[in-house]
Amino acid sequence: MLFRRRRRREQAERVAEETPQTPAREHGPWDADEPHPDHDRIDLGGLRLPHNPAFDVRLASVGDQHVGVVALWQESSLQLQALAAPKSSGLWEEIRAKVLNAAKTLEEREGPFGVELAGKVTVEGTERPARYLGIDGPRWFLLAVINGKAAADEELAAAFIDFVKDIVVVRGDEPMAREEPIPLRRPSEQSADPDHQPDLNPFKRGPEISEIR
Repeated sequence: MLFRRRRRREQAERVAEETPQTPAREHGPWDADEPHPDHDRIDLGGLRLPHNPAFDVRLASVGDQHVGVVALWQESSLQLQALAAPKSSGLWEEIRAKVLNAAKTLEEREGPFGVELAGKVTVEGTERPARYLGIDGPRWFLLAVINGKAAADEELAAAFIDFVKDIVVVRGDEPMAREEPIPLRRPSEQSADPDHQPDLNPFKRGPEISEIR
């Protein structure tokens, strides 16, 4: 009888582990270790991005290191960078102050992820609209910058906002310096996770990720 109860308890625990947990929040960005919607995403290592066939997604690189992502759409761009953050506090308040000091034409306002910065920035002598969205997560910080028409048009911006809301950040357990970019990789590069099995369907078209430097 004792063994039967133990077997039932083990079976119940196994079922609980295999059953997807309901997300505790309405939207992300999600931490890889928290319950989040389970659907196919573009796996870039430190970031897992939702699929949007309208976006031209590119990896931004410095030397041999991939440090960010740029999504191009409708004469606009969405720049993404995930950084390591300390356990005790987030980075957005500090980074926001630095951005405001460098671009005094930006102003703080309330946005879908809390306080954001919006206004115009000067790039190569030309002013253009920009929105800075900062999201503090557990030991990570995600910066999303919208440039171009979508920065001043809420309808266009909605596609980028929805994209950001479904991003999964994979911080990992490796020690990292404060504000160090979380490593990214091309989808074709082998995953360091032994439990990660690549999609071996030869007839399925994979994400086309180009590169900018």
